Amino acid sequence: MTTAEASTLVRLIERNPTITGAEIAAALTPPPQFEHASFDSYRPDPDFPSQQAALARLKEFAGAWRAAQRPGGFFSRKRPARIELPGVYLDGGFGVGKTHLLAALWHVAHGPKYFGTFIEYTALVGALGYAQAVELLRGAKLVCIDEFELDDPGDTMLMTRFLGELMAGGTRVAATSNTPPNALGEGRFAAADFLREIHALSSNFETLRIDGLDYRRRDTEGHAVVAGDDAAVRRTAEALAANGHRTSLDGFDELIAHLATVHPSKYVRLIDGVDAIALTGAHELNDQNAALRLVAFIDRVYDAEVPLIASGIPLDEVFDAEMMAGGYRKKYLRSMSRMIALTSGELPPHD
Repeated sequence: MTTAEASTLVRLIERNPTITGAEIAAALTPPPQFEHASFDSYRPDPDFPSQQAALARLKEFAGAWRAAQRPGGFFSRKRPARIELPGVYLDGGFGVGKTHLLAALWHVAHGPKYFGTFIEYTALVGALGYAQAVELLRGAKLVCIDEFELDDPGDTMLMTRFLGELMAGGTRVAATSNTPPNALGEGRFAAADFLREIHALSSNFETLRIDGLDYRRRDTEGHAVVAGDDAAVRRTAEALAANGHRTSLDGFDELIAHLATVHPSKYVRLIDGVDAIALTGAHELNDQNAALRLVAFIDRVYDAEVPLIASGIPLDEVFDAEMMAGGYRKKYLRSMSRMIALTSGELPPHD
């Protein structure tokens, strides 16, 4: 192996990242692919009118909010035509643009403002402590929560209390959600379950239903791309490294085992600076905990837009039949869609 390869070929399983509360807070902004997301760049599917309706309503939500922040605010003569609730919840299947719309709302909001996943917010509370985390975000004009989790009742109720304190101080909250066990039909989020879990806040949220099909299906029909056998993947990883792309090379089983030793809030640091991820020996998983950790990892890889190169079975086939028939089916479907996209993508230009 050449010096260049040695300097840019890494192993994720040798990384043990750390992250502080301040670093988590500083990173509470939309992921790179939504850096320039706007209402104008959202493309509603004409076959699903609810997408255009949600877009129009969010524009109205943002407009009334800005009006309230101008001199006179809600006490001026020109009040919004409708009573504005302080929270909005985007309810829909994966791939219909909920995160795009959430990021678009964040971009037009006045600061201070925060955008992160449910995992990032719970990690922030864990790192700083509840009181300090509330104090840090107190006074925020907007808090956006992508992928609100209902899997852990303790974390869900912690976030309920957390958001309640922020909203009591005037913060507006926008959220999308992931639903847990058997709470939905095919590809559907369960708004009722979300609202029931945050019962203390439910009257403050307006639910916007967004129907549609996964937009990624348009370019990624079929399965995740298999890049040859293990040897071929190694050669590809070494060639990328030789060309200056910082590439990771790990065995699938080794990575799955390593993910169990790293808190999901740190997965983003696990792939920090990596241009491409190469995995050998992908196979079907039978451990649901391992599968859910892989889902969380793929979410961060997708956010960072890091291409995947893999051998073994197609990555979208790693979740076994029992998992696909269970309560986390929706999560697995989203992850499968993302793995198809990541193995079909192009390597970003090297700086």
